[in-house]
Amino acid sequence: MKDLKSKKKLFDSYARYSTIAVQMLVIILVGVFGGIELDKLIKLEFPVFTVVLSILSVILAIYYVTKDLIKKK
Repeated sequence: MKDLKSKKKLFDSYARYSTIAVQMLVIILVGVFGGIELDKLIKLEFPVFTVVLSILSVILAIYYVTKDLIKKK
């Protein structure tokens, strides 16, 4: 019985952190590809939107994960 609880706890941790990683990846990819598409649409010489949205999406992903980790503890 104790072994089953230990395995369940391990699986729960794995599932939780995998979900967090996927959420971070999606947020960052949306920011990067959104910036690329905006730069293509506006036809800028320097990829301003790609750089700005990439940085903002990383900050947003870190904020979201931090908030989620603090809330669940």
